[in-house]
Amino acid sequence: MAFTSTPPRTYDVFLSLRGIDTREGFTERLYQKLRWHKFDVFKDDEEPQKGIPISEKLLTAIEESKTAIIVMSPNFASSTWCLDELLKILECMEARNTVLPVFYDVDPSHVRHQLGTFAEAMVKHEQRIKVDKVQLWRDALTKLANFVGWTSKDYGSEAEVIDEIVEQVQNKVHPAITLLGSTEKLVGMDSELKKFIRLLEPEADDVCFLGIWGMVGIGKTTLARLVYERVSHNFQVSCFLANVKEVSEKQSLVHLQNQLLS
Repeated sequence: MAFTSTPPRTYDVFLSLRGIDTREGFTERLYQKLRWHKFDVFKDDEEPQKGIPISEKLLTAIEESKTAIIVMSPNFASSTWCLDELLKILECMEARNTVLPVFYDVDPSHVRHQLGTFAEAMVKHEQRIKVDKVQLWRDALTKLANFVGWTSKDYGSEAEVIDEIVEQVQNKVHPAITLLGSTEKLVGMDSELKKFIRLLEPEADDVCFLGIWGMVGIGKTTLARLVYERVSHNFQVSCFLANVKEVSEKQSLVHLQNQLLS
C-alpha cells in the first residue's frame, strides 16, 4: 500500500505582495490585524532582485501555509518574482480553495484580461523571457481574477476590507466543524450556541462573565467548549480550563493557576 504525505502546515497565512505598492500601508495593517487575531503569518518581506529566481525559503513557506492572501496591486505583474509566487500558490492551494485575492487599486477585469499596467508588464516580459513562461503567468492572473475576493474600491474604508479578510481567514483556518465534530451531531446545540454567541458579543470592547447552570450530564462543558472555539480567535490570549472542580481536588488550585498563566 502506498502512502502520500502532506507537508506540515507551519503558517496559517502566506501574504503575497508587491512591496513598492502596499508594504508600508495596506498590507502592513492587514498583517498586524491578522497577527492580533493570533494567526501565524508569513509575509514576503524579501525585495525581489532583477534576474534572481524566487527563493527556496518562499517556496517552502507557500507549501507549508494553510491559506494565501494575494494583494494584487498595480505593479504586481511587473515582478517576475511575484508572478512565480502566484504560480506556486495556485499549484499548492487552488484545489483546496484557500486562495484569497485582494484587488488593491486595480480592477479585477484588468487582471483577468491583462489590461493597463498588467498589459505593459506582460509586453516587457515577452521581450526578454520565453513566451511559454509568460503565458503561464497570463493564465495564472486570469485564474486568480476568477476567485472570489475583495476589490478595495468597493469599500468605504480599508478597515472594512481588512475586517472581512480576517473573518474569511478564520473560516478557512478554523472552519465551523470544531474539535468536537460537527454541531449537527449534537442535538439542540446549534440554537443554544447562537444564543451564547449573541450574549458574549465577542467584538465588543467590554468584559463579559457568563455562567452556565444545570444538572449533571446535559452538556454544559460541551457547550462551553464550543463557545470557546467559536470566539477565541477574537482575542490575543485565550485559555479553556475544563473540569475545574475535579482537577482542583486532585491536583490543587495552584496547578490550575499555572495552567492558566502558561
